[in-house]
Amino acid sequence: MKFSAARCFASLCFAVSSLTPAAAQTVSNYGTPGLLEIPTADMFDDGALVFTAGMLDSTLRTTMTFQLLPWVHGSFRYAVIEDFDGAIGNRYDRSFDIHFQLREESRTAPALALGLRDFGGTGIYASEYIVATKTFQERLKVTGGIGWGRLAGRGSFSNPLGLFSDRFKTRPSRGVGGIGTTGQLDFGNWFRGDAALFGGLSWRYNDRLTLMAEYSSDVYAEEANKIGFDAGSPFNFGVQYRFKNGAQLTGSYLYGSTLGFSYTYFIDPRQSVAPGGQGDSPPPLLPIDRVALASWNLEDNPQAPAQKRAVLQRELDGQGLRLVSLERRDTSVSIGVENGSYGQTAQAIGRAARVLANTEAPEVESFDISLVSNGVALSSVRIQRSDLYELEHDPDGSWRSFARAEVSNAIPLVEGQLTEGAYPDFRYRVGPYFQASFFDPDSPFRYELGVVVGADYTPRPGLSFSGTIRQPLVGNLDGATRVSNSVLPKVRSDWGRYAKESDLRIEHLTAEHIWQPAPDLYARATFGYLETMYGGLSAELLWYPVNSRLAVGAEMNYVKQREFDVLFGFQDYSVATGHFSAYYDLPGEYHAQLDVGRYLAGDYGATFSLDREFNNGFKVGAFFTLTDVGFTDFGEGSFDKGIKLEIPVSWLTGRPSRNKLGQVIRPVLRDGGARLNVRNRLYGFTREARSQQLAKGWGRFLR
Repeated sequence: MKFSAARCFASLCFAVSSLTPAAAQTVSNYGTPGLLEIPTADMFDDGALVFTAGMLDSTLRTTMTFQLLPWVHGSFRYAVIEDFDGAIGNRYDRSFDIHFQLREESRTAPALALGLRDFGGTGIYASEYIVATKTFQERLKVTGGIGWGRLAGRGSFSNPLGLFSDRFKTRPSRGVGGIGTTGQLDFGNWFRGDAALFGGLSWRYNDRLTLMAEYSSDVYAEEANKIGFDAGSPFNFGVQYRFKNGAQLTGSYLYGSTLGFSYTYFIDPRQSVAPGGQGDSPPPLLPIDRVALASWNLEDNPQAPAQKRAVLQRELDGQGLRLVSLERRDTSVSIGVENGSYGQTAQAIGRAARVLANTEAPEVESFDISLVSNGVALSSVRIQRSDLYELEHDPDGSWRSFARAEVSNAIPLVEGQLTEGAYPDFRYRVGPYFQASFFDPDSPFRYELGVVVGADYTPRPGLSFSGTIRQPLVGNLDGATRVSNSVLPKVRSDWGRYAKESDLRIEHLTAEHIWQPAPDLYARATFGYLETMYGGLSAELLWYPVNSRLAVGAEMNYVKQREFDVLFGFQDYSVATGHFSAYYDLPGEYHAQLDVGRYLAGDYGATFSLDREFNNGFKVGAFFTLTDVGFTDFGEGSFDKGIKLEIPVSWLTGRPSRNKLGQVIRPVLRDGGARLNVRNRLYGFTREARSQQLAKGWGRFLR
């Protein structure tokens, strides 16, 4: 049996094998804290992202687990079970887990946790459990628990929860209603039916080697019936080896009949691959008296103003910043800069402040640095020159400087302040692109690699003309043969036809105007070929005060579906869509978003998203959409949901970059709840200049 998904997963694991080791933690074949097959009450380190590939007999499981909070983690699993569906062939199964730690381990009491396994999939692995884990003498861990559902297959007994209600005594059959019910939350099944006990122990021989033994209450009933799996013995034994980089390799003998193997890799999103950074160091602050003697600061130099502007522009260019506007007053200087280099906006501000300190005359006491994006001034940060010198070598200088900085609304760009040559502005880019698609039963991993060419022309602030073309070179994305059976308008489910019937593609070709109609208010109007599948008109309005955690916006679109060749033609389908949106920066590293409105298929509903964004820009999130399309009409998956990953290129390379690698992982791509993909949604680029985001990244202010 060939597991292409396993090869891809293994490649990912070894590609990141140089990352920082994580804390030792045994991981089960299900990719969650556990022994071999059973769960434990342990938790991963807060924020850890854990990838596991596990195999036993004819089953492959690949799992991604994220430690959302110190006391809760969630998992997404993709499993391949060979010949599970008889004449149809292999079963490709997607499922979600959630695990809550109810109490931490203490000196006298064990850790206690509650979990749901496969609560939002087809239910093959559906089970619930309560488990306790206790550590003895630092090396021995003992685990015991009670399970329901699949974990109640061996040695089962009447549900003790039946004492509270008779409904707990029986468990309804899963999957009633066929494929249309998959992906729903089976609230009515949880903790119902017979229960069974499970348990085990692990012994850490040394920092590298851990031995494990367990009693599993899972009898693999469906696998035994459909593919002849033999789970005759409840006892499993295994050994786990931990590499220096934190990765774990586990070998096991399971159920008295088969061998099992798993490989786990831990990623700490807070710790980049090159934590020291590979970029150029910031310019050192020059003594003020030395700056005063610079030729452009001498009073008897008639060319001083032009020379000073040229030096400032050159030095900012050297730091990867483009000078857009400049205004000098008696004791202050105001500049507008575009950040084309740094993922953390605070780092761009810090570099700009140092350049100003090294070029401006001594009588200049403060710098007002406006952040400009898409020709719009987003916010202004005032920094006192004296603070730069006072805090340069202070261990807490970055955070103390933020406490002293003043963040306010930026004054819109006006003609008299624009620097010579700032507009019109033309830029182009050429590079590779990679596009991936997951979970096609015919090929669980599809990809496309090619060349992308893009150009942007900005004749004046806020007005831009932009285009991107793509030329696929290699891949199998165009090999999808499954035909959409959607009863809704095929607004997304025909994605395979776009890949198959196109070659050179016009990804987008637009004219766009972004402006500020009032303080705290931003507006956008975009016209043209908006994305791969749609073209038309898109308009947006956003209210977002500079010091607010809350932003509110509205978006309206009228679009037509593009031809499958992704060139200039359109199909007959057109639709008006729009959403009201609320965005909120929660305390800590969390961000929530709610969108309510009309989707591409004409359905009405809402999308809720929750992201965890680390200070370096690494983001892990999840979302779900519920609309007036019924679960049956939606089809497989029942409703739209998925996981989002966004990895800054600087996290991988250690060099400054604004580029990011993003991937949305959906169990299935359907037409219900589908939205338009527009390049410059206002919230995305205004948020980075808000005080909440600046505070998160201010640790890089002096770097």
